[in-house]
Amino acid sequence: MPEGQEVPIVVSVPHCGTHFPADLEGSYVQSLIRTPDDTDWFVDTLYDFAPAMGMTMISAVYSRWVIDLNRDPDSKPLYNDGRIITALCPATTFLGESLYRDGRKEVSVADVADRKRRYFAPYHHELELLLAEKIRKFGRVLLWDCHSIRRSVPTIQKDPFPDLILGSADGISASPGLIETALSSLEHSEWEVRHNHPFKGGYITRHYGKPTSGSHALQLEMSKVNYMDDAEREYHPVRAGKMRQLLQQTFERLVSQLA
Repeated sequence: MPEGQEVPIVVSVPHCGTHFPADLEGSYVQSLIRTPDDTDWFVDTLYDFAPAMGMTMISAVYSRWVIDLNRDPDSKPLYNDGRIITALCPATTFLGESLYRDGRKEVSVADVADRKRRYFAPYHHELELLLAEKIRKFGRVLLWDCHSIRRSVPTIQKDPFPDLILGSADGISASPGLIETALSSLEHSEWEVRHNHPFKGGYITRHYGKPTSGSHALQLEMSKVNYMDDAEREYHPVRAGKMRQLLQQTFERLVSQLA
């Protein structure tokens, strides 16, 4: 919850979870789930300054390999350009490795429904409550969805990713003013910045971004080397410190814009 003066921003970290439910854990390839590779490692730590700035922060507990909180609950694809898109309940990693000991190609319909009830619905229910409360208090809210990715994932695109990718669902998930404020702040830095390519926001950004109703949403994807070591395995305090400064400056400008 926010500390000090509350502001109308909710920070969401849906892919930092690393836990596996006890009743499911044994069905996975154990060597993979000890350090689940598709995790947005340490992103919750990177943004842990948010409450001190008056923002509310929500982050996942369970791994995205259990259920992906940023996928459409009806499994509608986010992109149709040939890239690999893991399912709502993935059966493989982004690199195509089987997650399950039995080598299954997909999770059963009944199992998906159960996981949606147990893990997907609670996160989104809480997120909806937080956003509604901000709109009640301030008349508007900005949802900032936080993500990170390996510098290179050839199953998504052959070239390395840029440093920072701001997603606004092709400019419709937030007001033009908020988009421009965020983009301008990020671009006035040492990092390479792109807008809506190769990522334009997942389910969270697209679902909750309804500017005409006062609910704005933006996604920031970043290459992990910007705050982790070169091997993308350990948190790098110096790199993370520089990135945190940029993020804090960006939020300060967004708070002013919202006011």
